[in-house]
Amino acid sequence: MLALVAPVSAVLYWLTIPTDSWRPVFIGQIILVAICVLAAIAFFRTVIWVDRDGVSERGFLGRVTSYDKSVIGTIVLLDLYESGALDTHPQLFITGLDGRLLLRMRGQFYSRGAMEMIVEQLDAPIVRVAEPMTLLDLNRSRPELLYWFERRFTSHTD
Repeated sequence: MLALVAPVSAVLYWLTIPTDSWRPVFIGQIILVAICVLAAIAFFRTVIWVDRDGVSERGFLGRVTSYDKSVIGTIVLLDLYESGALDTHPQLFITGLDGRLLLRMRGQFYSRGAMEMIVEQLDAPIVRVAEPMTLLDLNRSRPELLYWFERRFTSHTD
């Protein structure tokens, strides 16, 4: 973020200080920095924990959702290819008894060790997918595991 904000701010100050119109640039910069600080705080407050009752998550916006162990159906652990890359990230999906996605841990934010710790503590049936998958493969085989904005049409009918 700093690499984007610093050069743009420097140019804007260079253009506006001689005409004494730098105050709106300064106010905009303060607002942008405040938004970035709030986003960083929200990111670091995001957490998933398991207790004797079940699993809970405090999301990015601070909302806490909890699921009792009795409603957990299966845990799916797989490696998902990044878009346009050969690298994979682990993904952990906790589904309900009805197959509905309850909770997702992405490898971009959580380590494989953290995911394995959740698996051990929940004591639910686990499905380990041996081969890495693309997002398209996952969309075709288990679209219910994906967020609504990740789902894509996989076939067209005429």
